Amino acid sequence: MTNTDAERRLQLLIKFAGMISNEPRLDTLLELIADQVREIVAADRCTVFLIDLQTNELWSKIAQGIEHQEIRVPMGKGISGLTAVTGETINIKDAYSDNRFTIDIDKVTGYKTRNVLAVPLKNNKGEILGVFEVLNKKESEGAEFTEDDIGLLQLLGTVASNALENAKLYENIRRTQLETIYRLAITAEYRDQQDTARHLQNISSISYLIAVAMGLPTEDAEDIRQASALHDIGKVGLCDAILLKPGKLTPEEYEEMKKHTVYGAKILANAESRLLRIAYRLTSSHHEKFDGSGYPNKLKGKEIPLEARIVSVADVFDALCMPRVYKPAWGPDRAYDYILAEIGKSFDPEVVEAFKSTFPEIKRFYENQRKQMQQEQK
Repeated sequence: MTNTDAERRLQLLIKFAGMISNEPRLDTLLELIADQVREIVAADRCTVFLIDLQTNELWSKIAQGIEHQEIRVPMGKGISGLTAVTGETINIKDAYSDNRFTIDIDKVTGYKTRNVLAVPLKNNKGEILGVFEVLNKKESEGAEFTEDDIGLLQLLGTVASNALENAKLYENIRRTQLETIYRLAITAEYRDQQDTARHLQNISSISYLIAVAMGLPTEDAEDIRQASALHDIGKVGLCDAILLKPGKLTPEEYEEMKKHTVYGAKILANAESRLLRIAYRLTSSHHEKFDGSGYPNKLKGKEIPLEARIVSVADVFDALCMPRVYKPAWGPDRAYDYILAEIGKSFDPEVVEAFKSTFPEIKRFYENQRKQMQQEQK
């Protein structure tokens, strides 16, 4: 290797480390690593496999050439599976002539694998986290992966391993946080809902679809999806006599019911996590109305946090579509007409426009849900 090649490799490694070091989301990190490794090693494709200790498998959500499909490989099977078990690098120059290579995926995708390089991903303790697998050296039709490629891929694996461990830790913490949020939401909702889980899932799904239709980044839309489950957490502060009353509330009882937004705000006030801060904003404001006639603070227009404006539409729509002790369920079309009738009054016109654009998908969701419920009742 010449000095020029060594300097180029060093620059590539520095750039690679900088790009992946600040990405905490595992799926995004895996995609970023796969793209960069493919470019740096001059391969046609790259797959980043991680070990699933519970199932004793390798898995990858990022397999270039196979979109929207997770790949799972038993440990010890196939080239990556062997690399994960032995910890040895495998460099196959002619894939179809090597009995360790299986052509099943090529048959499905129509891809022709010429050569394969698989390198174990190891952490600082020497433990194997997964495997880098690159396919088809791109420099020319007959090109093969070299010893320099192996060394470079091993260095990239060393750099990537730390970022992957951090991302997995972040994902575990986030998963635990989301489970806690959902269980808190169930605690608040189960007292006055016949189907708490379905209600929360519906609001979360609709809120996410609206947020995406409004052009919000996927991460922000996902945060709104998760935080929306806590929109009625303040109901834990209401007495059963009001919460479970089958008839119409008196004016005094209605005023007490409205306090669940205040109770929810107090529960979530001064939260440090991003998700709980979002939950605070939508919990305290999802009953505000765009024209300023809502509660508890009579906020108007864009004074109402965006998350609350989104969840407000989702909450009202699902409440209309769900049966309650005081009313039968409305059909999606009737509930849709109500939402449109409240444009500029209860609801932000921009949010309703996004709701309109995604309504066909929402309607299919409710129709499938209705069919599922009918089958469960048989």
